[in-house]
Amino acid sequence: MEITIYGLPTCDTCRKARKALPAARFRDIRAEPLSEGDIKAFLAQFGERLVNRASTTWRSLSEAERQTMPEALLSAHPALMKRPVILAGGVLYLGWAPDVRRALGVN
Repeated sequence: MEITIYGLPTCDTCRKARKALPAARFRDIRAEPLSEGDIKAFLAQFGERLVNRASTTWRSLSEAERQTMPEALLSAHPALMKRPVILAGGVLYLGWAPDVRRALGVN
């Protein structure tokens, strides 16, 4: 099964996912930004949960910027995406919680 991890190389959670899934392709969303289609697909699957409102990036935004549509926010600020997003066998997963690890067969 082909697996792609979308995230940031400096993100601790992404590092854990990469270590547990060494054969997975890693896509640095800063170096290789998400396409409009990627963002739409991720938002269709996860909705508002995709925007990490606990992040430093979110806290640095003005109130006006926070009111922007999620698609535009994620295009302008890739680090706002909750990480990692994992595409495995055509299924999208968000985060690295126990349920995601179980679904991917990782302990």
